[in-house]
Amino acid sequence: MTTEGGRHLPRRPVHFGPDALEAHGGTLPGPAETTEVAHQTAAILVGAGRAAHDPQVTSRLVGLVDDLGLSTVADLWSSRPARTLPGALWRLYALREWVRRSPEQASREYAAGIRFTDVAHAVAGIAEPPRPEELQRVADQILAGVFDGDLAVALERASAFCAVIAAGRAELAHDTEQLDPDAATGLTHSGGALLATGEDLRACAHLWRAGDLD
Repeated sequence: MTTEGGRHLPRRPVHFGPDALEAHGGTLPGPAETTEVAHQTAAILVGAGRAAHDPQVTSRLVGLVDDLGLSTVADLWSSRPARTLPGALWRLYALREWVRRSPEQASREYAAGIRFTDVAHAVAGIAEPPRPEELQRVADQILAGVFDGDLAVALERASAFCAVIAAGRAELAHDTEQLDPDAATGLTHSGGALLATGEDLRACAHLWRAGDLD
């Protein structure tokens, strides 16, 4: 592979159409090939978006899930480790899709977490009060930053966003524990998982700055 600015540039992605499947004896690609496709497509998508310097291209890339469906993106990237480029992209797209589909819930949970996460709230950059439409706008803005801004900053904003939501879920779990223990447990578990996602995204920001996010 060639390099640019110290980063690896991917080869042309591997395609598995009918001819390629025939070449493989009619079988699906193996784990190694699937992994290669995931990393190549992630690198090409980010590289093409950042090279375009075109708001229309950025808008189309932000709306990738709208066109392809979340399950298609999941099939491509969700199995990759969290601290890789395809793993990070999957988490960013999944986070945006959740906010897009459940803006009122996102707003409620974010609002509940603000007073516990002053620094993270400032990094996320969400105006108060955190109305549903504001969270949707910022989720789009964060993902757009992957393609037309400082990718590490976009990852850090997403990490901070996760931290505030996780704190909000913990607070709501405390408030509902007596009335609905099962719901409280669910909020606690999902909040912990989201906090871990935020930590992974922050680690990805460090890896990107070091030229090691592949």
